[in-house]
This record gives sequence, structure tokens and C-alpha cells, in this order.
Amino acid sequence: QVQLVESGGGSVQPGGSLRLSCAASGRILPINAVAWYRQAPGREREMVAGLAGTSTTKYLDSVKGRFTISRDIARNTLYLQMNSLKAEDTAVYYCNMKTSWGDYWGQGTQVTVSS
Repeated sequence: QVQLVESGGGSVQPGGSLRLSCAASGRILPINAVAWYRQAPGREREMVAGLAGTSTTKYLDSVKGRFTISRDIARNTLYLQMNSLKAEDTAVYYCNMKTSWGDYWGQGTQVTVSS
């Protein structure tokens, strides 16, 4: 059974940084694409950053230059480095992995940016 476990969320002041991790276990390979999504209260879930293959990335315009998605293939772990955080980045963040076996989601981790 595939399981994605996220960690690294928390509370931070504006301008701060957080690094989210998403560790995958189970029959997850091969992974075709990975991504981070977020959902703020009262808003639809949106893709924040995506990575296809080993180097093709896509970012939400509002996070370009501040967020970086990366992946440790050997550890089946996905990361999201978030710098210069803003109040509007406050949301529950979810990791997503699209594999040849299915589309999997993490349980979500709360990120709160507040002074």
C-alpha cells in the first residue's frame, strides 16, 4: 500500500523559511511526476510547484523565485523549500505523486505565516 507522509509544516513569521518533506513508501515506482498543492480556507486547491522527470519544473506565479521543488530519487522523498514566506502562503500543503500505479496524496501539513 502506498503511503505519502509529509512533514516540515509549522508557523513562521513573514520573510521566514520552511522546508516541507514528503516521504513515499510502498509500491510507488516508477514515479512520473510529483507536485505540491495547497489549499487555503475557502479557496480551491491549487498547484504550487510541479516536477516532471528529473528537471522539468513549473511554479505558481506567486511563488516563483521563492519556492523550490526538488526530489531525492534514492529516498523516494519530495521537498519544497519555501523562502521569503508571506501571509498569503498560509494554507494546508499537500504532496502529490503520479505513478504508473495511480495518483497519490499526502495527508497535508499546515503552514501558517503570521507576525
